[in-house]
Amino acid sequence: MTRLRDDCFAPGAERMKAEDALKLLEERVCPVVGAEEVALSEAHGRFLAAGVVSDRDVPGFDNSAIDGYAFAFADLAAKGETRLPVTDRAAAGHPAAKALEPGGAVRIFTGAVVPEGADTVVMEEDIALKGDMVVIPPGIARGANYRKAGEDIQKGSVVLEQGLRLRPQDIGVAASLGRASLTVGERLRAALFSTGDELREPGQPLPDGGVYDSNRYMLAAMLRNMGCELSDLGILPDTETAVRDAIGEAAADHHVVITSGGASRGEEDHVITVLRALGSVHFWQLAIKPGRPLAFGQVGPAVFVGLPGNPVAAALCLMRFARPMLTVLAGGKWPEPVMYRVPVDFDLKKKPDRREWLRASLMTGEDGKRWARRFPREGSGILTSLTRSDGLIELPEDLTALSRGDLVDFLPFSELGITS
Repeated sequence: MTRLRDDCFAPGAERMKAEDALKLLEERVCPVVGAEEVALSEAHGRFLAAGVVSDRDVPGFDNSAIDGYAFAFADLAAKGETRLPVTDRAAAGHPAAKALEPGGAVRIFTGAVVPEGADTVVMEEDIALKGDMVVIPPGIARGANYRKAGEDIQKGSVVLEQGLRLRPQDIGVAASLGRASLTVGERLRAALFSTGDELREPGQPLPDGGVYDSNRYMLAAMLRNMGCELSDLGILPDTETAVRDAIGEAAADHHVVITSGGASRGEEDHVITVLRALGSVHFWQLAIKPGRPLAFGQVGPAVFVGLPGNPVAAALCLMRFARPMLTVLAGGKWPEPVMYRVPVDFDLKKKPDRREWLRASLMTGEDGKRWARRFPREGSGILTSLTRSDGLIELPEDLTALSRGDLVDFLPFSELGITS
């Protein structure tokens, strides 16, 4: 397993700003996975470990963009219509038998090789046929409907860059080059568990004061969607021994260990104590809402992420902080989410000196413009607020108030790796 430096995150002061935490992560984290070659059909969603350079032009030959007739532009009459004899036929996969005869035309179909001597194609709907002659109207532009070799991809060009997470369209590009396989990063091995004596598995009876463990199922789905090879280690009791044993064992054979809950300062919160005993805490307690008790550290070769126990805070911290780090660990490029400036339809007072996120949906106003509408309840335990929102409004530290119509940064969930 590739190791990170022991000081891969510089130690940070308590209540570190969100921007500083993200900057440290981006600067200090590096890929920890090896590379493997996989069949093209298995490459979707993997991170490209080696850039793809084209060894050919795509398309590999001059071809027609339409069904019609190919001819030499020089054979067109200076004024009025032109009549040319149809001397051959070219279809996709079935080139014309010979080069274009001077003063002639070739019946051609979409994707077919344009024969030597032709440089222009006219659409069949724009012509008339008179016996074996094609009648071409005036006004045809030189090179019309003529696709040159290399129009899409030129030989020697980099078409897919290292670190790209392969999307369906990227797979299509690789196939157009004739690639049957691609070199990708191995899957990031992530261990995940929840902590808490109150937690139970869905389907089990609940004791007094018990709750079902929603965090682990939600976070597991998010991690798998990121391409992680996940080990679900279940629920740990609130004992220091159980937490220490689980973190120590998981760190030995995983790239990253992720916990949910137990990272605050309470008497029953043992994660930070164990992390300090087994490894190091690189930063903890951010100036953010929700999600203040968010911890990053190391245990041996493994990166450690301690997420808050409240479900909204856990999801947000994984999306906004852990996801970009995990992407780099897995060999990808740091994903900087695109934010969209939209006006809000509410008023708000906010405390200074902390970054905040509001769950919100986009609505269309009477003016036809998009507005951001805040979810009415902001508790970090209200998990349904994530299902009834389109994304997050991100509010900077220095902002203290919003009035209706003010512009804010809106982050769609799709920009944070949440897809169907």
